[in-house]
Amino acid sequence: MSDPIPPSESSEGASESLSATPAPKPRQSFLRRHWLAVGVLGVFGLPALGIALWATIALSWSYSSGKRAGYVQKMSRKGYVCKTWEGTLYTDIARGFRSDSFSFTVRSDSLAHVIETLSGKRVAVDYDQHIYVPTSCFGDTEYFVTGVSVLPE
Repeated sequence: MSDPIPPSESSEGASESLSATPAPKPRQSFLRRHWLAVGVLGVFGLPALGIALWATIALSWSYSSGKRAGYVQKMSRKGYVCKTWEGTLYTDIARGFRSDSFSFTVRSDSLAHVIETLSGKRVAVDYDQHIYVPTSCFGDTEYFVTGVSVLPE
């Protein structure tokens, strides 16, 4: 059996209360509400994150390392936005004969100044080779000098 409807909740009163408060609209999803921000993040943010991750891995993992001996001929600070220290070391077979040049990049300012003061002297540089570095903003070469020592003439 059904319970009788009290007079205060008659069908007339129910229709008045329903029409006074309209049903709320369903809430749109996050992507529909923020489509512009999600689009901009997708177009610019994801590639930037990918390049940053690539650069971090390439600069932290060394493909090879070694030493080169010779005479520092050039040391300069290059670049418009990303300033890097670039240098050239000439190796020699016999005194006075240059056999080949070794171009390198220095990431540390203090090490670059030490190499600058040793320009023209016989030195040995320690280097790490980092391959597949994404841009030249980190250096023009893939050889990054990590140390220098003076050799006797």
